[in-house]
Amino acid sequence: MTLSGLTVGPSKCFLIPARGANSLSVEFPALISIARRKGKFRSLHGGSRHQALVIRSAMDASYGDPTGSTIFPRINVRDPYKRLGISKEASEDEIQAARNFLVQKYAGHKPSLDAIESAHDKIIMQKFYERKNPKIDVKKKVREVTQSRAVQAVMSRFQTPSSKFIIKTATAFLVLGLLTVLFPTEEGPTLQVAISLIATVYFIHDRLKSKLRAFLYGAGAFILSWLLGTFLMVSIIPPLFKGLRGFEVTTSLITYVLLWVSSTYLK
Repeated sequence: MTLSGLTVGPSKCFLIPARGANSLSVEFPALISIARRKGKFRSLHGGSRHQALVIRSAMDASYGDPTGSTIFPRINVRDPYKRLGISKEASEDEIQAARNFLVQKYAGHKPSLDAIESAHDKIIMQKFYERKNPKIDVKKKVREVTQSRAVQAVMSRFQTPSSKFIIKTATAFLVLGLLTVLFPTEEGPTLQVAISLIATVYFIHDRLKSKLRAFLYGAGAFILSWLLGTFLMVSIIPPLFKGLRGFEVTTSLITYVLLWVSSTYLK
């Protein structure tokens, strides 16, 4: 007997047509009794709300997957981390825990399990590759160097003056550099180097207002600058200018740069 789209067979089962004209019918045991004492049938709409919800839940489960299992909602997500629902900073224990939880939850649906296992394998292989070939974090290295005690001690000896003072010192040493390049002598840029020492002492005194500190700082900066410039020329930097005096000219230019920093920023 058929009533409201339901067919009742001898086995007291409902036969509910599936959605779509070409779909197969889904059969499951009767969830509610529709028989009445007088042999009449109770309409589906006349049943209780709870009974209707039970039937609807069963129908939705059957329509979602033929086996009635739950489908993994992120099955088509390409990012393996997002597919497992974890962050890229997750530890291996967290990755394994997420995989085990999802496998247990969606164990009845093979495509879901394949998607979960594939994402897990990709993450594990990526972690293995990162351990084998660690990336150098340049920003982290620079931050560690700048925050070290030695660098902090050196930086504490420098301060930034006014823009007017920076322009004045830069102009002076730039003129010395141009004179050294344009008028190289056989004796070398001796005069320009001597002038750079005097300029360094003068600028330091102009800032610190102390003759003793200006002389000590100026002489020390000159000696260290010349030694460092010579070391760089011999070990790292090739001569910028050819000729017999190319080595001395390039060393002088490096010394001018270091003296400009000392005379301008040294505290």
